[in-house]
Amino acid sequence: MDQKISIKIAERTFNLSASSPEQEEVIRLAADAINKRLENYTRKNPGKTLVELMSMVALNECACRISFQRDIDAQKAETQQLVSDMANYLANIEK
Repeated sequence: MDQKISIKIAERTFNLSASSPEQEEVIRLAADAINKRLENYTRKNPGKTLVELMSMVALNECACRISFQRDIDAQKAETQQLVSDMANYLANIEK
């Protein structure tokens, strides 16, 4: 059963549902990360509107996600290559 939770982002409260304690933790950590990044952008860019600041937060978070996904994909490819190399090596030892 989903648990009702409230989070605050940019002084606005959002009522959400979390399907597990783990999901609740992730949601709360995400909200904290957004608020910290928003605070940083607000300090560095006085006079910008909330929409502009949140757009910068969203762009930064999305760029980080894409970068991490590329790193993961590269690591998967490297792992597959190592497994293949090891299988070939072991096959040649048995001959």
